[in-house]
Amino acid sequence: MKAIFLDNDGTLVDDMPFAAEPRRIRLVNGAGPALRLLSGLDYRLFVVANQSGIAHGCFGEDAMTPMSDRLRDLLFREQLTLDGFYYCPHHPLGTVSNYAHACTCRKPSPGMLLRAAHEHDIDLRASWMIGDILHDVEAGNRAGCRTLLIDNGNETEWRLGPRRLPTRIAPDLYHAAMLIAGHGDPC
Repeated sequence: MKAIFLDNDGTLVDDMPFAAEPRRIRLVNGAGPALRLLSGLDYRLFVVANQSGIAHGCFGEDAMTPMSDRLRDLLFREQLTLDGFYYCPHHPLGTVSNYAHACTCRKPSPGMLLRAAHEHDIDLRASWMIGDILHDVEAGNRAGCRTLLIDNGNETEWRLGPRRLPTRIAPDLYHAAMLIAGHGDPC
């Protein structure tokens, strides 16, 4: 199986840092057509999201189920299925002791992608990681995926390095899907 791994805030949904109110979640413009195109190419859809608001005490881990349910509902309305929702609640500078530590799941580490690949038998070399910051790109590259950076202004650090170079760059999710559709499978 091949997958599209999607960052959440700023990539799949409008960027709302530390927001845990499901009713406020909205898909980015063009998400439905973009993801239908990719789904039609037999890609399965997975969200992989850093949720450091949990570690910072902005909301509890129990907020993740309603957020996941909202995403599944929004995608269902677009005739799509979300195959998995993975999140990292950790942050080394967090204020909630159970979550205030370094981990292998927080992007730019590839832990969430590797876990999804293991649990769903995903071929990482045939998969893509799409995100709006270079931490997303690095996580995808470290997992062995091809990567696509949505250059929508959310990346502020621009610390480049060999693991932080995307396979492709697009201005939004719809153009990302078009690039992936035209890219073909790896040799």
